[in-house]
Amino acid sequence: MSNADRHGLIAQTVREAGSVTVQALAELTGASEMTIRRDLDTLAAQGVLERVRGGARTLLLRGEEPPFALRAREAVDAKLRIAAEVSSLIADGEAVLLDSGTTCLEVARLLRQRPVTVMPLSLQAIHLLGDAPGPATLMVPGGQPRAAEGALTGPLTLASLAALRFDTAVIGCCGLSAAEGLTAYDLDDAAVKKASIASARRVIVAADGSKLGRTAYAHVGPSTQLHTLVTDTTASTDEVAALENGGTVVKTACDPRADTPPVTAPAT
Repeated sequence: MSNADRHGLIAQTVREAGSVTVQALAELTGASEMTIRRDLDTLAAQGVLERVRGGARTLLLRGEEPPFALRAREAVDAKLRIAAEVSSLIADGEAVLLDSGTTCLEVARLLRQRPVTVMPLSLQAIHLLGDAPGPATLMVPGGQPRAAEGALTGPLTLASLAALRFDTAVIGCCGLSAAEGLTAYDLDDAAVKKASIASARRVIVAADGSKLGRTAYAHVGPSTQLHTLVTDTTASTDEVAALENGGTVVKTACDPRADTPPVTAPAT
């Protein structure tokens, strides 16, 4: 198991269990207890968890949004496939509004080498697009970044969105269901997502399967406002069917390895 995979597994386990011992994590990952202690120190320094005697515990309150550093380690392969599918839906020459969040950051990595105009709504994506000059045209909105998250919110962000019109808005989410619609953890973030949807001709939601069927605190809008959802194979089939019945086009980003037939030995 690589360091990144082990860190991701540790972060997920601590988040789900609330607290975990070094011994339990060593048994789970197959690593030594000394390695686990170093891993926990690293993750604690990144704000992913809190170190306690003999193990670690989560920093999250019930219903609280996980920190960016933690979310960046979750469902990494799925997010890469979703980002690739989203990028394939965007034509050269489009003006694209790009929401904050870890999945949208992966979309930014792909769009920076495309002849498109992109206005990101996070400092991470702005830095990514600005540090790698290419055919993409970067537009920077105003706004106040949320601490540690980097998402831009506030009246300046809303004013920037109100003054512009985009071909496509790529939106991330904390929760999405046919019944409850699109939701976010933060009221200011929800306001930006609402304005983003209103400013775009087409809305693509990029969300891994864990977000479907989940409802967060702040309501953004009904699922009928969403033109396309790009998700992965872990998404609930019932929720996908309900969204499709409501008019949303659902595209599933599959793992290409799943379509590769097993190699069999030649007959002798």
